Amino acid sequence: MADKIYDVAIVGSGPAGYTAAIRAGQFGLKTALIEKDSVLGGTCLHVGCIPTKALLFNAEIYDHLKDAAEFGIVGLGTPKLNWPKIQDRKDKIVTKHTKGLDFLMRKNKVEVIRGYGKLTGPAKNGVVTVEIENNGTKSQVQAKNVLLASGSEARMISGLKPDDRILTNIEILGIKEIPKSLIVVGSGAVGVEFASIYNSFGTKVTVVEMLPRIVPVEDEEVSKELARNYRKRGIEVLTSAAVTKVEKTKTGVAVDVEVDGKSQRLEADKVLIAIGRRPRTENLGLEKTKIQTERGFILVNEWLQTDEPNIYAIGDIVFGYPQLAHSGSMEGMVAVAKIAGKPAKPLNPLRIPNCTYCHPEIGSVGLTEAKAREKGLDIKVGKFPFTANSRASIVGAHEGFIKVVSDAKYGEILGVHIIGPNATELIAESVAAMELEATVEDLMYTIHSHPTLSEGMRDAFESVYGLAIDM
Repeated sequence: MADKIYDVAIVGSGPAGYTAAIRAGQFGLKTALIEKDSVLGGTCLHVGCIPTKALLFNAEIYDHLKDAAEFGIVGLGTPKLNWPKIQDRKDKIVTKHTKGLDFLMRKNKVEVIRGYGKLTGPAKNGVVTVEIENNGTKSQVQAKNVLLASGSEARMISGLKPDDRILTNIEILGIKEIPKSLIVVGSGAVGVEFASIYNSFGTKVTVVEMLPRIVPVEDEEVSKELARNYRKRGIEVLTSAAVTKVEKTKTGVAVDVEVDGKSQRLEADKVLIAIGRRPRTENLGLEKTKIQTERGFILVNEWLQTDEPNIYAIGDIVFGYPQLAHSGSMEGMVAVAKIAGKPAKPLNPLRIPNCTYCHPEIGSVGLTEAKAREKGLDIKVGKFPFTANSRASIVGAHEGFIKVVSDAKYGEILGVHIIGPNATELIAESVAAMELEATVEDLMYTIHSHPTLSEGMRDAFESVYGLAIDM
């Protein structure tokens, strides 16, 4: 294996790694994809994005069935959940797309190498050597360029270990039955998505957030709307709540929290720890190179190059970019284009959409209103509620709004924040508009079909100037 020199060797096969491998193959580069697990796809495909969204779709269908009479559908009786069937469907979706990745590697002539890969040092004579360990056997892979895409793992509260009652995103996807009660510690995307899923499935859910508001990276009005909606659904939401202790009880778990200086004990069948993710960079051999890190994240330039020009970092391990699958995928494509000498465009973090698939959904891009004001920008803000959108009424989803933050003088779109039906799909229009430097006026005069949810986008942009037609 060491006698062969690849153009590109990629360590890790999550969305960043497998996308980079496919693009490298498309460019005709001799490519190796190194993966420690027996399957390709990483966290996203196996214990993250894909299985979670499969469960969210089940929850959405179940919610519709519970409301069937409202839509004039009678005689269904009381719908019941078949949990093994739900889990089986989720697993089949994962298996299908895992096989799809295997096919794509063969199609693009990417050589998949099994084992744990780490750097042996900087490039020598223009070649980087990666050590591979697989079941106690060591070998080496040599490449002109190496892309590190080792991903991330769930952060855990100090002193705790995951098991059948103290859960991370991995364990909660494999539980044998739906819990009667669940405490969710952390209200980022993982926390609020699982809170939404299990609330729909009948679980009593409590969300505990240390910061003053849930989904804290989102616009403040979005946070407020989601908290209002969750309380309406029966989800208890505690903010500015510090977890002081987590312990097992005879029948479940107990979580001690401090809110406004007062201590209280919460008890449930299970607790999900969803306090963020840490980069997997501890055993990559970075110490043998000039590669610099910040809090475990790897520092890169705009082309994702580290301080070792032949070594790139992409995905969840990169400092300064969000830990999102679609961000990592684009990082991989940009890095490979740079290596191949093809046209490329560096990522702009303010053009990376953030999507949360809870109910109601959240989609956002760019600056929040608060961030724009912190920067001292002169802004105009428009807001359009889904209650005024005919399609939202038709599909029975009138919660939420679309909010536009724009430059007051020139109408530059600075940020768009959506909470409501299909928000994760609707946000794509704003990302494209911002990438193409469209203005509020451009979007006002872009014809949107009627009746559609996307029509609300036009209304939102019109509302910046007080000209929304439908409110």
